[in-house]
Amino acid sequence: MITVSVANQKGGVGKTTTAINLATSFAAIGWRTMLIDLDPQGNASTGVGIETNNRERSSYDLLIDCKSLDACKMATQITGLDIVPATVDLSGAEIEMVGYDNRTRRLQSALDAASGYDICFIDCPPSLGLLTLNALTASHEILVPLQCEFFALEGLSQLLQTIELVKERFNPALNIIGIALTMFDRRNRLTESVSDDVRAVLGDVVFDTVIPRNVRLSEAPSYGLPAIVYDHHCAGSRAYMELARELIGRLPEQRKAA
Repeated sequence: MITVSVANQKGGVGKTTTAINLATSFAAIGWRTMLIDLDPQGNASTGVGIETNNRERSSYDLLIDCKSLDACKMATQITGLDIVPATVDLSGAEIEMVGYDNRTRRLQSALDAASGYDICFIDCPPSLGLLTLNALTASHEILVPLQCEFFALEGLSQLLQTIELVKERFNPALNIIGIALTMFDRRNRLTESVSDDVRAVLGDVVFDTVIPRNVRLSEAPSYGLPAIVYDHHCAGSRAYMELARELIGRLPEQRKAA
C-alpha cells in the first residue's frame, strides 16, 4: 500500500479538499483506496458523507487503543473508497501520546498490519504536532498543498525543514512527491507572482497542474460529496482529476506494480 500524507502546517490551504478529491479520483479508476482523517475537525469525514453521530470508530481508536485498520474503517458512498473518520476525541490524542514510548510510530504500526488497499491518503491537521508526525513517519510520500498567497509561502520553509528532520530521525524513506498550488486565480497578480517564485525555487517538485479558485469546490462539502462527484465537469474537479493523473506518473514504478 502506498501511503501519501497531505500536509501543511498552515490551515485554509485546501488540504482536506485535496485529500478528498485525490482519494476519490484514485477510487474512480479502480484503485482500492483508503482515506485516514487525522484532523480533529473531521472535515474529510464530513466531506465524504460520514455524519458525526455515525462515527463509531475513528482514527483516535487507531492511535490510542491500537485498533486495527479493519476495525476502524467505514465504507463511503464512493465505490472503492473507505475512510477512517475523525471525531472530537482526536483533539486530546496528542496529549495522551506524550507518555508513550512509541508515540511517533503508532499509526505506522496500524498501517504496516493493513492489507487490501493500493493507496492510502492521510489528511493531516494544520499543525506540526504528534498527529502530523505520526502521519509523516508512516508515509512513503508527502504532498503539500500550497495556497497562492504570500503568508502561505512564508510557512513553506518551516514545513520543508520539518520534513528533513523527520527523514533524519524517523523515516529516511519519506519523499516529497510534489507541491500542489491551490486557490489559483489568474486575475490576481500576486497569485501569479507566488506561483512563479515557488517554481523558481523548487522547480519540478511543483506539480504542473494548479487548482483554481472554484465555487463548486467550496459547495461540495456541504452536500457530503467530493467535488468530482458533486460536479464532475466544473473547473475544480477537472483540475483534481488532472492532478491525480500527474500524481500517478510520479509514484515509483515498484510501488505501482506492487
